Amino acid sequence: MNLQSWPAFRARASHWFAILTAYADRHWKWLTFLIWIAILVGMLVDRWPAIHWLTLSDTDDNIRFVQVKDWLAGQGWYDLRQYRLDPPGGANIHWSRLVDIPLAGLMLFFRAFVEQDLADRLACAIAPLLPLFLLMLSLRSIARRLAGDAVGARWAWLFAVLAPLAAQMGLGMFAPMRIDHHGWQLALALTMMAGLIDRNWLRGGVVAGVSSALSVAIGMEMIVYLAAGGALVALRWVFRDGAGRRMLPYGLSLAGATSLCYVLFASYDNRHMVCDAISPIWVAVFGAAGAGMVLLSRLPLRLWWQRLIAGMIVGGAVGLFFLLNWPQCLTPYQISPELQQLWLANIREAKPITAQAQSLVVPLMALPAVGLLGLLWALWELRRDSDRLWAFATIGLMMLFSTALLFWQLRAGPAAQLLAIPPAAWAGWRLVTAIFTGSRRVRILAGIGTLLVGAIACAYPLYPQVIALWQQATGTKPKPWRPSAIARTDAIKKANGRCRTLPALEVLDQLPPATIFTMVDLGPRIIATTHHSAVAGPYHRNGATILDMHHAYDGPADAFRPIAAKHHATYLLVCPNFPEGTIYQSRSPRGFYADLMRGTIPAWLQPVTLKTAMTLPYTLYRIDYSAPR
Repeated sequence: MNLQSWPAFRARASHWFAILTAYADRHWKWLTFLIWIAILVGMLVDRWPAIHWLTLSDTDDNIRFVQVKDWLAGQGWYDLRQYRLDPPGGANIHWSRLVDIPLAGLMLFFRAFVEQDLADRLACAIAPLLPLFLLMLSLRSIARRLAGDAVGARWAWLFAVLAPLAAQMGLGMFAPMRIDHHGWQLALALTMMAGLIDRNWLRGGVVAGVSSALSVAIGMEMIVYLAAGGALVALRWVFRDGAGRRMLPYGLSLAGATSLCYVLFASYDNRHMVCDAISPIWVAVFGAAGAGMVLLSRLPLRLWWQRLIAGMIVGGAVGLFFLLNWPQCLTPYQISPELQQLWLANIREAKPITAQAQSLVVPLMALPAVGLLGLLWALWELRRDSDRLWAFATIGLMMLFSTALLFWQLRAGPAAQLLAIPPAAWAGWRLVTAIFTGSRRVRILAGIGTLLVGAIACAYPLYPQVIALWQQATGTKPKPWRPSAIARTDAIKKANGRCRTLPALEVLDQLPPATIFTMVDLGPRIIATTHHSAVAGPYHRNGATILDMHHAYDGPADAFRPIAAKHHATYLLVCPNFPEGTIYQSRSPRGFYADLMRGTIPAWLQPVTLKTAMTLPYTLYRIDYSAPR
């Protein structure tokens, strides 16, 4: 190509780019769907070994799997008790059926074509990816709104739709076999944000209100985000004349959809005054909040300070109504101090980010850091565009809020990453646009910025390599672990993996159905992979049973059998070096579990031999209640 042909080539390229841009803008839904399909196929191929072996790595995933199968086998719609945990009364599970519906539908669909075990595996693989599509649609709407009408704005959505691939902790909530409800809640949180900044105030209010109500129907984990979203709706009404056109449909849809979800999805146990799930408490609170917003939106208040005073009065009244009637709901779990100390304090996700390893913190915070820089850039660039400035401020405040929650609990990490995507994607889009439209100096700076953003997007795989190169270049090396510490860590990782595997646990089905006393964190996996029952799972409503198990392992051997008999346990399953067991050993070195690990086996524990060619990672004992102490 010579210099004379360059202008003609550039003109043709611009012509076809304009056609492609118009096509992408018209058919963005289908393009987003195709991108989602590509991600789905890639994740299914990557996770196929886990799918084949039914690797439900989280306790909640295992309980969800059993819950859906029990429902399909005839358990009632409103009966969510898990009768194979602590039978015969069962464990009180605080979820709803809403997230069960897509998983059950996929199970029934695939069972029409393949045998049941494979059908259930395929359903568990695909179900978590459904909310990912909703997340991508919401991110597209947010990105398009933030980009405005600038040059190349119609391509900004592509950066946001692809950005979840850089949010590894957030993306993990949508991975195959991750059938718990967190993916749906995260997607609905972004849907709420899309509604909060929608230019169509009626549609935005309804979308934000309904998505908030659906999130409440699923669980209360996102309640602080939903409350923050409602506060942003009210703030917009205070400072923008006419914003009541969003607040009115938001209040109506929030109150109405919450009430409807209560009727449709609240279990028998959730019909009581409970704080941790959709219940009469939250129907009343959201009903009062929605009614207050409707009232405020109809008041003829012309000045912002009048609206502020009125909003503070109504908000204070709703808050006082909540505090006077249900002050216990200010604490998230309502568990005893003893259970908090013995059990909840040892859960890693319940600890702040300051208590986590640097290798986890740095990649986790990479995307929020880019989001913060993008937010500051956008606020400066759009300082004279009040409409888009408010949209960015809305997204930015929620991003900062979610990041701040990391200093309370690590489990805020997925939300912090996903809520950082809109400003981070905007920054990436602006940098790429500057490469093609800016001056030479701007292009160079934009190219450097694009490379940095790309490197940060790959923080998870790159961070270990960067640390290794830094140590090699500087000659610094971390203090080596003692061989005993390395061996102990390896043993714990090995036990945590092997004791949960399907081949190891399905051997237990050689025995008639019985109740097995084992680790709290292993109970859900046992009932998901065998026909046996377990004593407990890590669910706070069943705190008395969890405490019994801790007392049984921490106390003397003589105290174990009465506790096991209380819960009708026939067998004791011990997995040496299982992570939970190391807590009992460390906390109570003279307790029953520590004695077992030292090889001190009471005479009333009789080893059970199972027929298998593999070396089992656990030992099973029959509890002989008739034997003398």
